[in-house]
Amino acid sequence: MGEARDRIDAAAAQRLAWLRTEHRDLDDAIEALRASPMPDQLQIARLKKRKLRLRDEIAALEDQLIPDIIA
Repeated sequence: MGEARDRIDAAAAQRLAWLRTEHRDLDDAIEALRASPMPDQLQIARLKKRKLRLRDEIAALEDQLIPDIIA
């Protein structure tokens, strides 16, 4: 059972790394759009919404990978 859990944790850690990279990429894309002479506010809003969804998924995965320690 421990080996299966380790594989699940490894897959979750890999997914977490991908989500963090995607989150940073969205930051860069938002900043690039803002810096343009005529920023597309609708596109910026869509990217921000996607970034928030990624943040929520990142938080959920972190909670799954890092167990709560009750002192």
